[in-house]
Amino acid sequence: MAKNTTSTASRPIHSAARARIAPPEHVYPVDEWNIVEKWPYPRFLAQTETIFSVSNGYLGMRGDHEEGGPAIHGGAFVNGFYESWPIVYGEAAYGFAETGQTIVNVTDGKIIRLYVDDEPFELLRANIVEFSRVLNMREGTLDREILWETPAGKRISIKSRRFVSLVHRHLALVDYEVRVLNADAHLVLASELANRTVEGPDEKDPRRAAGFDGRVLERVSTLGEGLRLVFGHRTRTSGLRMSCGMDHQVETPGDYTSTTETSANGGRIVFSVVVQPGESFRLTKFLAYHSSSGAPMEELCARAERTLNRNLGIGREELFSEHAERVEDFWRRSDVQIEGDPGVQQAVRFNLFQLLQATARVEGYGVPAKGLTGQGYEGHYFWDAEIYVLPFLIYTAPRIARSLLRFRYGMLDKARARAKELGHRGALFPWRTINGDEASAYYAAGTAQYHIDADIAYALKKYVDVTDDLGLLYDGGAEIMVETARLWADLGCHSEDLDGAFAIHGVTGPDEYTAIVNNNRYTNMMARENLRAAVWAVEFVKTVQPEIFARLVDDTGLDLSELEAWTRAAERMYLPVDEKTGIHPQDDTFLAKEVWPFHETTPEQHPLLLHFHPLVLYRHQVLKQADVVMAMFLLGQDFSLEEKKRNFDYYDPLTTRDSSLSSCIQSIVAMEVGYEDAALDYFLDAALVDLADLGGNVIDGVHVASAGGVWMALVYGFGGLREQGARTALSPRLAPGWTRLRFPIAVHGQTLEVDVRQETVTYTLQEGESLTIRHDGEDLKLERGRPVQCPIAPPPGDAAQSAP
Repeated sequence: MAKNTTSTASRPIHSAARARIAPPEHVYPVDEWNIVEKWPYPRFLAQTETIFSVSNGYLGMRGDHEEGGPAIHGGAFVNGFYESWPIVYGEAAYGFAETGQTIVNVTDGKIIRLYVDDEPFELLRANIVEFSRVLNMREGTLDREILWETPAGKRISIKSRRFVSLVHRHLALVDYEVRVLNADAHLVLASELANRTVEGPDEKDPRRAAGFDGRVLERVSTLGEGLRLVFGHRTRTSGLRMSCGMDHQVETPGDYTSTTETSANGGRIVFSVVVQPGESFRLTKFLAYHSSSGAPMEELCARAERTLNRNLGIGREELFSEHAERVEDFWRRSDVQIEGDPGVQQAVRFNLFQLLQATARVEGYGVPAKGLTGQGYEGHYFWDAEIYVLPFLIYTAPRIARSLLRFRYGMLDKARARAKELGHRGALFPWRTINGDEASAYYAAGTAQYHIDADIAYALKKYVDVTDDLGLLYDGGAEIMVETARLWADLGCHSEDLDGAFAIHGVTGPDEYTAIVNNNRYTNMMARENLRAAVWAVEFVKTVQPEIFARLVDDTGLDLSELEAWTRAAERMYLPVDEKTGIHPQDDTFLAKEVWPFHETTPEQHPLLLHFHPLVLYRHQVLKQADVVMAMFLLGQDFSLEEKKRNFDYYDPLTTRDSSLSSCIQSIVAMEVGYEDAALDYFLDAALVDLADLGGNVIDGVHVASAGGVWMALVYGFGGLREQGARTALSPRLAPGWTRLRFPIAVHGQTLEVDVRQETVTYTLQEGESLTIRHDGEDLKLERGRPVQCPIAPPPGDAAQSAP
């Protein structure tokens, strides 16, 4: 029986994080295409290092200043480049993860130190006359302009531009120009490659990265000639190798000198020049990063040199131009335009830009929870990619979505081994990982989240349905379906106590404040979907591609009798409804627990996981994030609108949103059931989680999954997008206060623009010949270049504008 008899009104619908103080508007003035910092506020230094990061999905650079300081957690990251370390347990047990993996803060190449007449330019101590730093989201650059008055009264203009190329995957560029305005001056610029000292771990916050004692990277080779310096490094334990090289182009009217210096922890090329009034010294720094687990160091250094040679030949202006063109193409495919609130538009574009930076050149790797903007969650890949990021990519950049799914396929053998280690058939993908091995030290909130298998299968099926790319199904996709279905068939059982219903015991769902339960609703529903998708995939391949089917049988040892077992398990999946309340229980015992004493919990005690023992949380009805509500979004066809509203009303006041993954899902379902004000409120929580540092942890990197959730809240929530098999359905409604919402989506190889106004929506097929969609339940045939305008349906039923 459900113990929660209170209404949503018993606790404010707003996230507890809302009580935190966000940076005032003058820190990030409203600008629809830029994040602007008008002054270097020391108290926001850690946050701005994350906010002003630049990345391409392979290489990322924190937003610390070029001069090497001030910095809290500056540096650079290469996707998949990690150090490993033994996980030490007070009491170990069989099958626990044994080795941790932490992304490495690699050689920092963006540093250019400046001295004028032997006076160092130190940002927080200097007499700054003017300052502006801009994350230019339209062109994909970080631009800074400073006017500095030296102690001797000389005025120095410093301009810099930084970007990580979207075209040349291994390249970053820093353009640094110093101009003397009112007197001659002697300038010294020291361009560095620095191997940073690694800080110790934060043992109290599981969201933060593990630390190491001293430096992780060992330098094993050095190459230097002219204005070039190339280092080869190797991690001490994981044995990964990387090369980092820099070269330079100089523009100045007079002569200059340069010298090269190296030390155990880095190297620098020092430029010295006398500049006359009105003249400048412009240094363009080219950086190349290459990494590998197997290539010899000599080869990696040669690759770095080839990258430098090629891009020096292309030159700064052309490199910037082609990079900007790639960013422009991203916005053409991905921009979501909002009219009625410029601040919301700015926040939306910031989140979309983070998705670009996290995925553009991610080929061969996964998407870390923080992208390449920080070391939070140790650079691990979670379910974030499949459930929160892939929908965006499927509809805007399907090639990248395919790459990420292929990356998961590359982990399949390790997933098979992990399943065997835990006594299962099939494959069990790791909850958190970089190299494919499970790296979650707390199994209750890690390994027990078996739903990762179903999340991957769900994303795979969505990709095939939306893109019609059957090639991925033939090339590894069907194999993933088979092995994940096997896992569920082996994990669950037909329970005699439940009249033969298929039950799944001892798992943890998305809500990590409730662990190791029987019949988690989300897990059971997603497992059922996984089993059905596997049956479909095998039968489809068997019918359409007999040769590929034969190979599938050979690779997996598939027996067709397994399909009967999968079908029976799916049909008999245990999915109860509480008879008294009509609520879908989150698990077998959730509704019998005591409700968390929200009225006794202060905002400072959030997130609860940092202030209460897990067992205390496990004994209460309290959610870290939406769980049943998540199932109602992903598998909405299995709930009636009345059921969705009833469940939302019950679970919403129990959800702390201590997880950044929750608000976007709450927004989508709130919009669907007619709570438009609540939908907007939750959407704003998601959109501002980084810019306003609502979670208090932006120092560790941006929340990439939440950024994907912002797109989902816009397109699935206010845009009303749903997949009905291979058919695209939309039922859009504007958020309160907005006058327009416009976005493109790629469907079946064609591009559809959805333009929502207050009373009408216009559908335009921009690319392709014809497309049939469903608008508010009715079929609508579109032809290229012929917009179709339709009326917008009112909110469902007589729902109020906010939750009760």
